Amino acid sequence: MEYVEAFKDINQISKIKTYLRAHSSRDYLLFVLGINTGMKINEMLEITIADVLDETGKIKEFYEQRMENDEVTQIFLNLKVRTALQEHLKGSKVIEGQFLFLSPKTKKPITRQQAHRIIHDALEGAGLIGKFGASSMRKTFGYHAYKQGVSLALIQKHYHHSSPSETLKYIGISKEKKFKTIIDVNL
Repeated sequence: MEYVEAFKDINQISKIKTYLRAHSSRDYLLFVLGINTGMKINEMLEITIADVLDETGKIKEFYEQRMENDEVTQIFLNLKVRTALQEHLKGSKVIEGQFLFLSPKTKKPITRQQAHRIIHDALEGAGLIGKFGASSMRKTFGYHAYKQGVSLALIQKHYHHSSPSETLKYIGISKEKKFKTIIDVNL
């Protein structure tokens, strides 16, 4: 597997979002969910509509992901994700057991390869160059969380990494790189 990097430039992220929003609410949602949750692509592709809606049909604030060891992890769906979800669901016929990232051809979730193609098409459409792929979304989440002052230990735990150095390498940060961190409690 080829190494891919995080989307570090906010302008790049905006260009990709603009391109995807104009082409497909599903693909836009895939990107927004990926960069805002840090989920693995194969985990995102397994999400059903019922997983993100409560009993009343309202979008949940937390997605409950069942891990291999039957442990449940709650993943926060921030406002950007919930808005993208709302836009996507508004434009499609909601069937509770249906996959969120449905392939119209197979009626199953899109494949990892299709997700990778979506990212590459968006990069090309936005006129961006770099070593990016579907995993770039997950790395982007960690990079920007770290840059915004989230504890490396929390990011490491989120990724299930065994060491801080593994997490720093994964998100593309060298130990020499320093960020201006603003911690604003705004009480």
